[in-house]
Amino acid sequence: MADEDLKGLRIDKTAAGYRPGRRRKRLVWWLGAAGAVLIAGLAAKGLFTPRVEVETATVSLVYPSQTFTLLNASGYVVAQRKSAVAAKATGRLVWLGVEEGSRVRAGEVIARLENEDVTATRAQAAANLVNARATREQAEAELKDATLAFNRNKDLLAEGVVAQADLDASEARYRKARAGVDGAVAAVNAARAALQGADVAIEYTLIRAPFDGVVLTKDADLGDIVTPIGAAVNAKAAVVTMADMGSLQVEADVSESNLEKVRKDQPCEIQLDALPETRFSGRVHMIVPTADRSKATVLVKVGFDDKDSRILPEMSARVAFLQRAVKADEKRPRTAVNPAALVKRDNRECIYLIKGERVKETPVTVGGRIGDQVEILAGVKAGDKVALKPLERLKDGTRIKTAEK
Repeated sequence: MADEDLKGLRIDKTAAGYRPGRRRKRLVWWLGAAGAVLIAGLAAKGLFTPRVEVETATVSLVYPSQTFTLLNASGYVVAQRKSAVAAKATGRLVWLGVEEGSRVRAGEVIARLENEDVTATRAQAAANLVNARATREQAEAELKDATLAFNRNKDLLAEGVVAQADLDASEARYRKARAGVDGAVAAVNAARAALQGADVAIEYTLIRAPFDGVVLTKDADLGDIVTPIGAAVNAKAAVVTMADMGSLQVEADVSESNLEKVRKDQPCEIQLDALPETRFSGRVHMIVPTADRSKATVLVKVGFDDKDSRILPEMSARVAFLQRAVKADEKRPRTAVNPAALVKRDNRECIYLIKGERVKETPVTVGGRIGDQVEILAGVKAGDKVALKPLERLKDGTRIKTAEK
């Protein structure tokens, strides 16, 4: 009875209208249609189109002065006034009041050596001077008394009141007193000179800045023995090295064959590797009147028109020697690109801007020529990469590959 009930629940496959493969065929049809649509979409995006190999260029910042530059040379920023500051006496360094970068004034004490011995000598010399002055005052008082006695005895001798012997004795006393004053004056001068010598000895232990400038390096530390010649073992000759930042100039080597393009007071433009976004104006200060035979170059010194605290000694620099001075409106850099990257589309100038593995057709506003490049006023910025060629094979969205890939 139970088996009959189960048989009644089974589907009769022989019933009218039932087809076993119909559902499977419908699924295959829908999958095929979806695949076709997907492939068509990918094809529309160019995924099955071979990538176009292109040459590229970079949009850069160009200065107008490049169009009237006669010559370029490289060199370094050098302080024309530089000093290795040392002591004039030998001693142990007990105080150092500066460090690298400290700004100092001329005559300012920047370090001190131990000076207890010379300080004691100065105190003794000062006491000797006080004693010598007191002795001079005593001698002057004695001379005054002797002078009065001598003059009095001369008058009394004329009146016959005193004998000649009394006058001779007073005269001898007067001469002795005068000699005593001369000796006392000489003793005062000697004591004063000794005191000045002691002051000089103390001054030798004080290390002062020779001019206004900036400390570049610290060459000695507390406890080091400092000597003027630095010949002793473990002794230091210089305490600090400093430079006058107002005397900074660029020293550039110019080839002998190009020397005719350089003249004194010629306008220049200076670019420092440490400050690539800034151009400094300058002028030729000096053409050193000798050549370097090993390099066949002549040293040219170029001064800065304006001082800048960011400029430091020994910075590497490039100098552009110009035909004329840069005008005010020529100091601003311009965005420029190789003119071969421009293409005309729908009566407007465009550039194919590289975005990943594709190019984007980008309209740009073009300015004038700057040397062998053309100014771009709007549309792209410095640093952007653009396609250079073959532009005829490109359109907006074309897949590309560059030569380096």
